[in-house]
Amino acid sequence: MSGAGAKQSPMAPAPEISERAFVEELEVNAARARQAELLRVLWSQRRLLGRITAAGLLIATMTAFLISNRYTSSARIMPPDDRTSSGLAAMAAALSSNGGGMGAAADNVLGLKNSSDVFLGILQSRTTQDRIIEQFGLGKVYGDRRIEDTRADLTAHTDLSVDRKSLIITIAVTDKDPRRAAGMAQAYAESLDSLESQLSTSGARRERIFLEGRLQEVRQSLEAAEQQFSQFASKNAAIDIKEQGKAMVDSAAAIQGQLIATQAELEGLKQIYTDNNVRVRSLNARLGELRQQLGKIGGKTETGATGTSDDTLESIYPSIRRLPLLGVTYADLYRQTAIQEAVYETLTKEYELAKVEEAKEIPTVKILDPPNIPEEKSFPPRLLIVLLGTALSFMIAAAWAFGKAQWEATKSSDPRKQLVREIRTALVAEALAFARNVSHSRAASPECVELLPRTERGDS
Repeated sequence: MSGAGAKQSPMAPAPEISERAFVEELEVNAARARQAELLRVLWSQRRLLGRITAAGLLIATMTAFLISNRYTSSARIMPPDDRTSSGLAAMAAALSSNGGGMGAAADNVLGLKNSSDVFLGILQSRTTQDRIIEQFGLGKVYGDRRIEDTRADLTAHTDLSVDRKSLIITIAVTDKDPRRAAGMAQAYAESLDSLESQLSTSGARRERIFLEGRLQEVRQSLEAAEQQFSQFASKNAAIDIKEQGKAMVDSAAAIQGQLIATQAELEGLKQIYTDNNVRVRSLNARLGELRQQLGKIGGKTETGATGTSDDTLESIYPSIRRLPLLGVTYADLYRQTAIQEAVYETLTKEYELAKVEEAKEIPTVKILDPPNIPEEKSFPPRLLIVLLGTALSFMIAAAWAFGKAQWEATKSSDPRKQLVREIRTALVAEALAFARNVSHSRAASPECVELLPRTERGDS
């Protein structure tokens, strides 16, 4: 009895289903019904779907093959050297020492962590773009009349980026001509190198510019001093005042000695011969000549007056009396010329050293990967365009089918359907009225009146 009582009676009632499970089951069934209804709508409109999808496939294929090919050429540039980065870092440190907030800004602006941003800014500058536009005639290539539109098109065809880890700059140019794309990428690198050399503000560059200006000034001063000195020396026969003075004194002493010896010899002959004797007369003539030469060397004429003689000796050598006066001016001009020469030599040496230092400090553009002439197109992706166009046309056709089915399922008494009908009727009426007005205006013109039949013109 106990075993039989423990068994469940076959007539016992089934367990009740919970309300939540029942609702979920109803929702699942409703979703399945909606899916079946959607599939039924698509199946009923399969011909329309096929036609629209086929038309979309045809249009997408034609569009994909009508778009001209574009090629992308890229070049990679190494980041600036450590010398440039250290200079920028020193400048940033100086700014940060003056103000706390300016240091962080200087890190970003000056490129303390990313010095390639300086190169990137030069590549994106208007000057670089204008050079490339002028070099390749991009105004005609892009069909733009204004330079602003050409710059915008060039920017759209150019991709400039920096790898934040390696700081390598990538220049990618896209164009319909693969050779022109490679040439434009190369022009970007060349323009970067040229502008970096011109715009460098390093200390060596400033020193070189200063020395270059000073060299021009000193060269002009040296030329003026040399010309003035040469004119003075040529006019006064002042080749070397010191040596000339020594030579003139030695000559005067020698002539003075000969004069004394001749006088002694003449006195001895006068003791023996008369004044009319040939030897006495000869010694008197020689004595007069020696006195005349001594007077010329001393700066005196035969009468003893100081002046300039036309004699050959006086025209070649200045007199002893004039040597001190000429010596002051000669020494002054010689000293000015020597000073200018010394300054010019010193500045020339410093100028050459500054040029070497400038060449060391200017960051040269090092091309890691030169631009290549692409052989494979980068645009358009024809297969993707065809697939997207086909999918888009299918979705448009499906939306049209669903909308049509929904419209047919809506009752005529529905206010929304009535509103749509009213809007459609009003639009059709306005379109017909507009077309009627256009036809009347054309018929009213003299050319159209002549073309109209006689009955329409109202002729009897």
